[in-house]
Amino acid sequence: MSEPRDATVALRGLTLHYLDWGTAGRPPLVCLHGITQTAHSWDEVAPALAHTHHLRALDQRGHGDSSWAADADYTLETQSRDVEAFLRTVVDGPAVLVALSMGGLNAMTLATRVPELVRALVVVDIAPQVERKGVEHIRQFVTANDELDSFEEFVARAHAFNPRRSLDNIRDRLRHNLRRLENGRWTWKYDPALRNPGRATGDIGTLWDRLAAIRCPVLVVRGGESDILAPETAARLATLVHAEVRTVPGAGHSVMGDNPSGFLAAVEPFLAALPGV
Repeated sequence: MSEPRDATVALRGLTLHYLDWGTAGRPPLVCLHGITQTAHSWDEVAPALAHTHHLRALDQRGHGDSSWAADADYTLETQSRDVEAFLRTVVDGPAVLVALSMGGLNAMTLATRVPELVRALVVVDIAPQVERKGVEHIRQFVTANDELDSFEEFVARAHAFNPRRSLDNIRDRLRHNLRRLENGRWTWKYDPALRNPGRATGDIGTLWDRLAAIRCPVLVVRGGESDILAPETAARLATLVHAEVRTVPGAGHSVMGDNPSGFLAAVEPFLAALPGV
């Protein structure tokens, strides 16, 4: 499929939006984006992955075109239960999870709670420990003024944050992550409660002690220029979950968008080697 089908589902008191790229009958694969991003974060790699899988990319609670949480609950535990409900209701069974950053933490949390629902796990540029410099870089971007006069001002800001992306690519991504206000100005679609990422998701460090419960095949993908996931932290995570680390050159934290072909070269052999595919 060159374009996905937009769909929504009512789960746990929320309406969650997702993109359906797949063909029924192929092995299910669910993509989870990072904090303040959307399901369209996967647009560069989804068509290729959909050749072999029924791929769905979820707008997690408070993001994109999904409902905001009335109680501003965006903890990993709560978000992992959303993903669990999505797997049980929409996917109707276990799936491969390919998950970046916050999505990766949610996926790992789910795999420790309900391992039978996670057939395999691709953890993209995240671990229960992150680099302070990278977190501060993201926080400065997220907490900057969230109302600007024009769409193009947001494009310029996003390009300064990640100059690996072309302006056209950034425009296309922001088209799904911005909305116009009645006063004519522009702002983010995501819940403002997410503007404090640390407080929103809670203490991720407690996840280290739970990782031994993950039983499925795991691949850790790291951006070669990431300022979030240090090589030694990726190695520690891989040891605990019996995974391989594959590093994608020319990519920062958002690996699949910064270097789509490198991401696919790292991930597709892992998916092809899974039992039953």
